[in-house]
Amino acid sequence: MAAIVHTRCNSLPSASHPFVSQFEEHLQRLKGSEATTPFSSSSACCKLDGLQDLHECTCRLLQLPTEQRALAQECDNKCSDDILEGSLRLLDICSTAKDCLMQSKESLNELQSIIRRRRGGDTGFAVAAAKYSSSRKIMKKTIRKALENLKATKNEVMASSSNKDNNTFSMLSFLKEAEEVTQSSLESLLLLISDRKRRTKHSTWSMISKLVQPKRVECDSPESDTSEFEMVDAALQSLTIHKPSSIEYFQSQMENLEMCIQDLELRVEQLSRKLIRSRVSLLNIFSQ
Repeated sequence: MAAIVHTRCNSLPSASHPFVSQFEEHLQRLKGSEATTPFSSSSACCKLDGLQDLHECTCRLLQLPTEQRALAQECDNKCSDDILEGSLRLLDICSTAKDCLMQSKESLNELQSIIRRRRGGDTGFAVAAAKYSSSRKIMKKTIRKALENLKATKNEVMASSSNKDNNTFSMLSFLKEAEEVTQSSLESLLLLISDRKRRTKHSTWSMISKLVQPKRVECDSPESDTSEFEMVDAALQSLTIHKPSSIEYFQSQMENLEMCIQDLELRVEQLSRKLIRSRVSLLNIFSQ
């Protein structure tokens, strides 16, 4: 079996299963997007779609008897534990993202309800706006802590695997690469939700000034370079400071954000299901 695995690793392009080629295609596309795609909600949606395709291929590969045997042979107890911990870590990030998206949606719905019903006048809006801002601060703190923990874990993983050969094309290397690109993409999603991009005072006010010229920002528009989370935060800041008589544009931005959250929630949930399928397959392989 060792000879079979060795042959596979060195002759992958001509002898591999079609799922392997699909896996590599999705992986390279995701890696390319990491370097070239702007930080936006549209790119987050595209990356989540790509991750679903990648992990669908992973699920199919893990169902192949040859891959199961090769992976079981490659991994000792420490290796299998690392893989299972990595899969659990990805599920934890998905869970954090889903919780933050749900929290954002609930806070947004409450603010929308106040505006639509005109309850409490300016005072009611001020209270709802303050509550929304407070919720955002708590969520950002949660994401910041999660990202710090992930950074520490990533450093440990890199240190423990620094001496391993990165030029092999085994199932183990596939799983490691899939984990790496998935974690990176999910970290970008958390950054997007929390609006962790560094902005100068000038750039912040520049974005707010654009709000006087309403223009719908679609979640799936490739032209968007400012996220819906940012637009709502900036519009809310503008309303709080200037208190304009009309808030129709702010409402349109909230509607854009609501649709975007729904899109992201759906994609994260679908990705979570595929990650769970892969984890179940891994547990079955390593328990044999």
